[in-house]
Amino acid sequence: MLSKKLTLVLVAALAPAVWGSTYLTTTLFLPEGRPLLAAVLRALPAGLLLLALSRKLPRGAWWWKSWVLGMLNIGVFFALLFVAAYRLPGGVAAIVGGAQPLLVALLASRVLHEKLTAVRLAAGLAGVFGVALIVLQSQARLDVVGIAAAAGGTLSMAVGTVLAKKWGQPRGASGRAVSPLATTAWQLIAGGASLAVLLVLVEGLPPEPLTAPNMWAYAYLSVAGTALAYWCWFRGLARLPAGAAAFLGLLSPVVAIVLGWAVMGQGLGAWQLAGVAVVLSSVFAGVGVKGWVHDTCTEHTGPRGTGDACARRQELCAAAGGGVRRRAHH
Repeated sequence: MLSKKLTLVLVAALAPAVWGSTYLTTTLFLPEGRPLLAAVLRALPAGLLLLALSRKLPRGAWWWKSWVLGMLNIGVFFALLFVAAYRLPGGVAAIVGGAQPLLVALLASRVLHEKLTAVRLAAGLAGVFGVALIVLQSQARLDVVGIAAAAGGTLSMAVGTVLAKKWGQPRGASGRAVSPLATTAWQLIAGGASLAVLLVLVEGLPPEPLTAPNMWAYAYLSVAGTALAYWCWFRGLARLPAGAAAFLGLLSPVVAIVLGWAVMGQGLGAWQLAGVAVVLSSVFAGVGVKGWVHDTCTEHTGPRGTGDACARRQELCAAAGGGVRRRAHH
């Protein structure tokens, strides 16, 4: 039987694993030159689906917070993501996001006061090195605009991840925390609606009807790649330290490069395999138990806890063999 911690990590890891297939899906099945259309059809239907399931609307400050998070995690991120996907090979586009765990860890140490341990810092640098090995050994053409778009999308979601963790889960009228299903829906709708306006003003509606493969690809990206994946991601983020959760994002480039090799015949040499091994090692190190102890204690030193409570928790963890059973505080 899997522990609660491992189950939580596996569920959260499902999101970046599915996201890694975005680039292959875009390259093979979506109409060319329509990044905003792809972003809108991915985000807005998914948000409406989750809203119908949760049947909850934002209250008070969460109207504008949902819009801010929706733009960072969905609106800006999706637009730049699809620009990168159209201009770069699948694996390369995903690999640029390898710097995100390091960005999140640095931001979380400043904004959330999460402990930036030497292990996590080294794991973040190793992740960047690992993806660099994969990129540098790739024979594919690297487009400057595509690289810039991928980097901008990485930064946008890094900021969105930290803000989502900082603001936590809102409280409903009953005083209980609103489920991640509802907050995910709010973000997707806010980001998707903003993208829809941009679509009409900049890109315009498609001149030709979408084909059946187009529709199936959009449906996959919306239901599996967005509704399910983002629910898994924000559910994990609500219970994991932001710095630890971000390392799971490195699974996306690994999945992308493997799919590019298996489906499209893209090169996968010895150095790239070494890069994949380094990336996977950095993921295990970045989400390791020791890092969780520091982050859990950091949260307890804030308004909702004390340093003494943190010390007692560490004693209990040591007595249990060093394991940490992390509970949600938001």
